[in-house]
Amino acid sequence: MRGMGLSEGTVGGVSRLWGKSAARNGGRTHLLLGHLLDTAAVAEVMWERYLSAALRHRLEEVSGGRGRLWFMWICGIHDCGKACPAFQALDDAEAAPVRAAGLGWGRLPTDRRQRWRHDVAGAALLRPRLVAEWGSSESAAWVWPLVAGHHGTFPSVQGLKLNPKHREVQGRGAAWDEAQRAVVDVFTRAVGFVDLADARPAGALNRAEQLALSGLIVMADWIASDSEQFEGIADAQKVSLASARQRAEAAWQRLGLRGGWNELAVPEGRLAPLTGRLGVSPRASQQELVERAWSMPVPGLMVAEAPMGEGKTKAALAAAEVLAARFGLDGVFVAMPTQATSDPMYEQVLEWVRTFDPELEAQVALLHGKRRFNPTWREIWESKRKGPVGESGQGEESVALDPFDAYGAIEEDAEYGMSSWPSAGTCGPQEGRDSGPARWFLGNKRGLLTAFAVGTVDHLLHAATRTRHVMLRFAGLVGKVVVVDEVHAADVYMRQFLLEALRWLGQAKVPVVLLSATLPPAQRQACVDAYLSGALSMADAVCPVPEPAGYPCVTVAWALNGASVAESSREVVPSWRASTPTRIDWLPDVAHDGKLLASTVRQEVADGGVALVVVNQVDRAQAIHRALMEAGFEGQVQLLHGRLCAAHRAERTEACLRLLGPEAGEERPGRMVVIATQLAEQSFDVDADLLITDLAPVDLLLQRIGRLHRHSGTRRPSAFGEPRVLVTGVVAGEGGRPRILPASKSIYGEWALLRAAALVAEAAGPLSGGTRQKSGWSIPADVPGLVARAYGEAELCPSDWGEAAAREAWRAKEQQREKNAEGFLLTRPREWAAPTLEGLHYAGVRAASEEDLDAVVRDGKRSVEAVIVRRSPGGYRAIDGTWIGVHGEVDDETVIGRLLGGTVRLPSRLTEAAEAEGTGLVPLPGWVGHPWLRYAPALVLEEDGTAVLGQDRVSYDDVVGLVVQRG
Repeated sequence: MRGMGLSEGTVGGVSRLWGKSAARNGGRTHLLLGHLLDTAAVAEVMWERYLSAALRHRLEEVSGGRGRLWFMWICGIHDCGKACPAFQALDDAEAAPVRAAGLGWGRLPTDRRQRWRHDVAGAALLRPRLVAEWGSSESAAWVWPLVAGHHGTFPSVQGLKLNPKHREVQGRGAAWDEAQRAVVDVFTRAVGFVDLADARPAGALNRAEQLALSGLIVMADWIASDSEQFEGIADAQKVSLASARQRAEAAWQRLGLRGGWNELAVPEGRLAPLTGRLGVSPRASQQELVERAWSMPVPGLMVAEAPMGEGKTKAALAAAEVLAARFGLDGVFVAMPTQATSDPMYEQVLEWVRTFDPELEAQVALLHGKRRFNPTWREIWESKRKGPVGESGQGEESVALDPFDAYGAIEEDAEYGMSSWPSAGTCGPQEGRDSGPARWFLGNKRGLLTAFAVGTVDHLLHAATRTRHVMLRFAGLVGKVVVVDEVHAADVYMRQFLLEALRWLGQAKVPVVLLSATLPPAQRQACVDAYLSGALSMADAVCPVPEPAGYPCVTVAWALNGASVAESSREVVPSWRASTPTRIDWLPDVAHDGKLLASTVRQEVADGGVALVVVNQVDRAQAIHRALMEAGFEGQVQLLHGRLCAAHRAERTEACLRLLGPEAGEERPGRMVVIATQLAEQSFDVDADLLITDLAPVDLLLQRIGRLHRHSGTRRPSAFGEPRVLVTGVVAGEGGRPRILPASKSIYGEWALLRAAALVAEAAGPLSGGTRQKSGWSIPADVPGLVARAYGEAELCPSDWGEAAAREAWRAKEQQREKNAEGFLLTRPREWAAPTLEGLHYAGVRAASEEDLDAVVRDGKRSVEAVIVRRSPGGYRAIDGTWIGVHGEVDDETVIGRLLGGTVRLPSRLTEAAEAEGTGLVPLPGWVGHPWLRYAPALVLEEDGTAVLGQDRVSYDDVVGLVVQRG
């Protein structure tokens, strides 16, 4: 500072400005300049070992060849706004030396609503200087929001304007002006620029790239704010970039952080990712996808449509390798429709990643709330947990925690819901674990920052919502290849977030691979248009997708030099197996007792065979199971639905995959019935001889049929040589019009079900009986045609079915759901030409917690997860009978696992009763101080095995699951 010619008064003042208070920084004050340099040093390590080659290339372009230096500068400058009275006054002990150095202030507002935040203060002091010294309002316009948004939201430019009555909060007088200029100038010089003018970027990132950069700034800040890794320095003489670099290097090593492939080599052969890496003999559809990945000139969108069991996911992983190697990407995120489908995909991605480098296995995250029940996850991520119970820093596991991250927290962050500084051990070091998993990535909102991740599609959708710290989620997607499986599973509401995500990913030049067996043509077109809208930075790009030559098929889309391209498979791509005639029959039934379906199953498999029964309602599945058991069924039975506790659901899913999966072999039972809800519809790799299914929209019926005769080489009883489907959940009503289960209509809407019934009737004959018109469907040849007809404009139903009225009701509801989603989307409608992040959070944050966010992207009624415990004489027991103490207290890892295995999601209609103040569900007294349990409501079953929730009585049966008796 003295070498720069600053006055002694300024040097003295800047040397006292604090960035982290002793009270919240492990007992040691950390000077502001020290924290800025720590953050810049962390950014430098991230540049070398974390950022993808593609992102480094873009930063080199935008900085005129000084990418590393500029990235260090923008990450470090983020907290310059702490050089203002509003921040410096937050801690009395820290404020005293500042005031003594001549940086004083008068009375500051005490009303929290008028509090001047340091992120906004930083943008307010930096913006006019950038305009003046860079000589470019355009350059300043996209840089200042990166400073203003580092606590999670981007204000409008109007938000930088001070109330004249409160000018004191920013600092009044020459001393403050000089100190604030000095903080910026000293940091800028210390990092390596000559002066602030020298830091002017040579170009601009687009808005999606800015969002990703903002997330990386937050990441660097959170790492540098960890007092366990960065001890406070209160003596300005000891602050330097050299020491910050040593600290950052040591912290990176201790935390076990790393990126992914680090510039993946281009495969030697075009099909090597399939034949060598995955060890498969390429099917035509797999080869088509990989060849298309080679042919795209720039990152773009790929849509692979192929029959169930065709091997789309392996082809997508092979394509991801090609795309990553060609375009400098560092990892992959695979998005699945549900938690249940994420687990088997996690195993597949683990196996794939090991082939690149065995050490990368520990960099694969499983992102969903029940991952602790996945044995492979536990083995990799939790087997060497350190510290006492609950103090191992297992991120979401250890933090059920506070809804927002504690890193960088200070009193002013309370309005963000952020807690005070964490206690020792919350994210402890990992000495000697360089090749182990980096637990830091398990923290709240950080999962996508791991190099490789498999999780529910919600994580992708969350990155498209206008919520706090959305930039951190988005930063975890940029630099990766994004694969979305079962993309058809997104309903019209979820689809708005998917399309929004595709727009942002297209603008960020992130390659995306969408997979589906049953994608309506309109959805394919919508996905292409959304991605290209982002890639072209325009509101409504329309690029008609040519009709594919056949099925399977691959559609690709990209933008280059301001022009868009969309192509589909020009030649017929043969499926790996010939189409098979599948017999379709009706089994009219809407009874609640399940007896007809149970009787039918018993008859069908009397001489052996595997039947899969898929119904649309948990109560119906339970009733069928009960009727089957009461009739004395001899054979294996599995009941799988969403009201099973976590441990039982995981065990049964694993059992079904083991007994009926592709590797079942001799383990395949001679006689078995699986009764399931929609859980069996997606990525459930089992092979059934017979399917009985409730009526559902045609694309979902076809998904269910995809579990039928799925694997080659399966030995079946002779009676099941032909695939056969019985469609139930419907009976003939007045005039032959289908009378459909009310629960099915509530879930799917009447219009889609009527059209499905019409298409089934073409194959099975009239529902009311009569002459059969044809032998069934040819699968997979008929799949695209059936889906296209089901969602087309032409009427399918007989005139007396009331199809037109049902269509209008469906359209009105769909339009309303689209409108409902708009309020949560990250971007205002039709604002894709906006060049900066300024005002992105234009209407505030719309979700207060992670649970709220899940409800936001799923459009479901809020539901509550509770931990089932059983009251016992003198205390409580876990669901499996394990004793957990007089007040529920637990002090053993194994017991905690058994206890949380009893977690169950309550039906949405019980939510209000479960959350009712005074009478709702609350944690047990012994859980209050435990980080995993303190927010977990307990569903206490009394000694008679029941509990009362509102007007309903609930119980839990180890076989049937949660049972609700209506009051």
